[in-house]
Amino acid sequence: MSRLSPAARHRERMLGQMAAAAGEPGGVTTGSAYELMLMKLHEDRKRLSNIQSIERKIEMKATMLPAYQHWIDGVLSAGRGAQDEVLMHVLVWHIDVGDYERAIQLAGYALEHKFTLPDRYNRTLPTLLQDDFAVASLGGKLKEQPARAADLLQQVLAMTGNADTPDQARAKVHKALGLALLELVNQVDAESITPASADHATAALQHLSRASELHQAAGVKKEIERLERRLKKYAEPPT
Repeated sequence: MSRLSPAARHRERMLGQMAAAAGEPGGVTTGSAYELMLMKLHEDRKRLSNIQSIERKIEMKATMLPAYQHWIDGVLSAGRGAQDEVLMHVLVWHIDVGDYERAIQLAGYALEHKFTLPDRYNRTLPTLLQDDFAVASLGGKLKEQPARAADLLQQVLAMTGNADTPDQARAKVHKALGLALLELVNQVDAESITPASADHATAALQHLSRASELHQAAGVKKEIERLERRLKKYAEPPT
């Protein structure tokens, strides 16, 4: 939680609103308040650069993020689409610390206005979203939360569906979503498909198959074969 007083939180939000509202769509955010936020971001990034441990960097980002929240709320409520470097860094930090719902919220605004990531990320925003959310589901903070992972991955696919991203990145999202849905199926019954899990099983097969189409080395062929057998058995009329 932010330690700012209610008055200070309101002031930060209003400054974010005014800076974002003054920017032209497709332009860049400017103004003295924005420059102060960039200075703060620069100092925070400098502090992070002095830490070698990834785990400690993430812990540090979690303590830094509340100081940006009210500014970002103001940008989201009044922004007209001017590029905002503060918002883009904070978006990535939210993914890093596992606040994926907030990251999705910021990404929606950034994608709508065609924001670009800072050069240091060497990727487009749609590619970063596909990569990072898939990794979080396959082996990160979302791995043990299949329902949450499936919901978030579906949002990422919807948001980046028309974007030009590498086939491997898109395949990774479909694989992660397929496996998350498959885990939901297995939580109902690890051996058979039931009426309660049939929809998830069908969707899981679709996403795993799409992952294999996009990238033959996606590593999902065994899962596809097993799931096809289970669905075939489920579809057979009772004897």
